[in-house]
Amino acid sequence: MALGFFSRLKEGLSRSTQKLGNNLTSVFTKRRLDEESLEQLEEVLISADLGSEVAENVIDTFRKTRFGAEVTDEEVKTALASEIAKVLSPVAIPFEPNPELKPHVVLMVGVNGTGKTTTIGKMARFFGEQGKKIMMVAGDTFRAAAVEQLQIWGERVGAPVISGKPQADAAGLAFEALKRAKNEQVDLLLIDTAGRLHNKGALMEELAKIIRVIRKFDETAPHSVLLVLDATTGQNAIEQVRVFKEMVNVSGLIITKLDGTAKGGIVVALAQQFQLPIHAVGVGEQAEDLRDFSAEEFAKGLVGDSVNLSTVEEKTPTE
Repeated sequence: MALGFFSRLKEGLSRSTQKLGNNLTSVFTKRRLDEESLEQLEEVLISADLGSEVAENVIDTFRKTRFGAEVTDEEVKTALASEIAKVLSPVAIPFEPNPELKPHVVLMVGVNGTGKTTTIGKMARFFGEQGKKIMMVAGDTFRAAAVEQLQIWGERVGAPVISGKPQADAAGLAFEALKRAKNEQVDLLLIDTAGRLHNKGALMEELAKIIRVIRKFDETAPHSVLLVLDATTGQNAIEQVRVFKEMVNVSGLIITKLDGTAKGGIVVALAQQFQLPIHAVGVGEQAEDLRDFSAEEFAKGLVGDSVNLSTVEEKTPTE
């Protein structure tokens, strides 16, 4: 991960870092570690959206190793960053299209407003620059803006965008696109979808229909189902993962809008609860602002980049 990107990530997480750091400093200023301070620490961690399980792990570690000792806020931050990195390392898995699949079919899902369409465009640019042949499907046929947005990205990256009339059948579009992508030896087929979660039944049926129809052409498709989540929604992101896992077999997560949230801790809670690969994070509107997810850089960005993670045992991500 480039230094420029880490700087943007750190800046994006600054609200989370400030909130977390200030609260930790207020609890631990040359203070002995007793039950009262541990309770306060747990409250701070849970309020930072890190989740109860991560909070309990940190508390247990401190109770076993430092109880009764005087600790500083910096020591607490380092221990917290280490715990966060341990949780995130197994799920920090970059997305890679399978070269044996032509095309590798990706179904992009998520509620409206998460940045799903923009994420597809950014992915098309990233993999297009690697020499891969890309095709996109404007499957959110209920939102004219989503179709137009994807067409603009298509022009930018030189990739065809398959679209239909307003409210056209998304499954039929995906089917035709897959046939064409197969004929043209496309490497990566990115399918946008609607995200009207307030009408869960209709959305579930539409997604199920897309999968059912494209499997008539390729029974192994889609090869990846990527859920795009908006970090600013905090705890609501957990419910979105639950709902979309019910609807479709979500294979990985992409977290957007980390550039404007005080709720960056939700990424840790998601990793702990669902163990789904986190492929990428977005920290801005530019194409280069979507990058592979790094556990260590995120932990440092969330808690404060002055912490020393050299003692953190790196886990090898496995799929």
